[in-house]
Amino acid sequence: MIYVLDMKNKNILFFDGVCGLCNRFVNIVIFYDKNHFYHFAPLQGETSKQLLPSNIIDNLNSIILWENGQIKEKSAAVFSIFKKLGGFWRLIIVFQILPLFLTDRIYDFIAKYRYNFFGKKEFCRIPTPKEREWFLP
Repeated sequence: MIYVLDMKNKNILFFDGVCGLCNRFVNIVIFYDKNHFYHFAPLQGETSKQLLPSNIIDNLNSIILWENGQIKEKSAAVFSIFKKLGGFWRLIIVFQILPLFLTDRIYDFIAKYRYNFFGKKEFCRIPTPKEREWFLP
């Protein structure tokens, strides 16, 4: 099935759909994103195949943020997401004072061991009926 998507002005959080940590992160964003700024799509899905370069899709080690047609990865994506969520989540962006190569190294370390610490599911996250309008294929 081919989906025709107009995503130029959408903000999409792409995540590893079988990763326990990634799914927990998505749950946090859903809960605190009261203005529904973000849509969500698994990196294993059709939306990612249409919008993202194959080298990103093949490497499931990063959350990807598609923000108005621009791609942010790793810690840059996380900082951007928390900044938009506001509230106490904005405190996390204090780590932006560190160089990006350092915060990405920390991100890479966590990503490398995420299945060991948070588990791996057999299939991608299934949104609840209430969440479905924010999830893309």
